Amino acid sequence: MESDRPHDAVIAALDRALRSVFAPAHASRDTPGSAAGEPLSEAERRASAALMRVNHAGELAAQALYHGQALMARSPGTRDMLLAAARSESDHLAWCETRLTELGARPSLLNPLWYAGSFAIGAATALMGDRASLGFVAETERQVEGHLDEHLGRLPASDTRSRAILETMRAEEIAHGAAAAAAGGSALPAVVRALMRRSARVMTGTAYWI
Repeated sequence: MESDRPHDAVIAALDRALRSVFAPAHASRDTPGSAAGEPLSEAERRASAALMRVNHAGELAAQALYHGQALMARSPGTRDMLLAAARSESDHLAWCETRLTELGARPSLLNPLWYAGSFAIGAATALMGDRASLGFVAETERQVEGHLDEHLGRLPASDTRSRAILETMRAEEIAHGAAAAAAGGSALPAVVRALMRRSARVMTGTAYWI
């Protein structure tokens, strides 16, 4: 558990959840790219906004996964690694939120659902042991890399601000996955990897519109 006193760990997890879902996201680093990029047409703005809404929901879900895994982690070292990754994801969340505001768009209305579901998945995975938990991180980040590659291909060419954000996120997600694998993460069964992909498709397909 995250603390020698289980109640304290649960309270800390609840505090992180409320801050992640309902409080404005704050980044420790400047948002990548320049806000003064090329002007976007209305169609381009809508396309970029929908993609960035999906990425915002994905970053919120990633935070929830890490928070759930950290709560149930067995070793302090694994817990610290997960919480450090969550802090990096917090920057990603804030960058996506900033870009949505710049595009005159809103986050997904289902963000509380995405957080709750992902937190539960993270906690359940951690109950299988730290190696399984770290393996889940590595596989999640591998799938996120593919998802970001797809979005980079779909962004309007003139949206250099969103592109800079996603490229920076992609590099850091790869680093998180590599760190988890190096720390002893075990490979997941093919059926689990397939279920992860299907779950991600449900969230990304829904968050694109809602």
